Amino acid sequence: MPHPTKTLDPVVLDRVANVIKCLGHPLRLLLLDAMEAGEATVSELQARSGATQAMVSQQLATLRGHGIVTARRDGPFVRYSISEPKVHAILDCIRGCGA
Repeated sequence: MPHPTKTLDPVVLDRVANVIKCLGHPLRLLLLDAMEAGEATVSELQARSGATQAMVSQQLATLRGHGIVTARRDGPFVRYSISEPKVHAILDCIRGCGA
């Protein structure tokens, strides 16, 4: 079945390409999947992913650096959440692949 002809908007190509490149890491995808339900702390993400605190923190720093997640101080905790709306569509697409 042919797809409707659509052209990619050159204005958004760079941003989308950077988001996709940043998401090309299994732990980052797992962390984002965990954050789709809402904000999460490093400890919560660590428990969900099984990764070390250092690995979770490193991947969150990368995601923050690319503007994909934001951090909010809440007393002694830092809560992370998805800030890039395209991430939800990308995660849905991955889930739909059935891989």
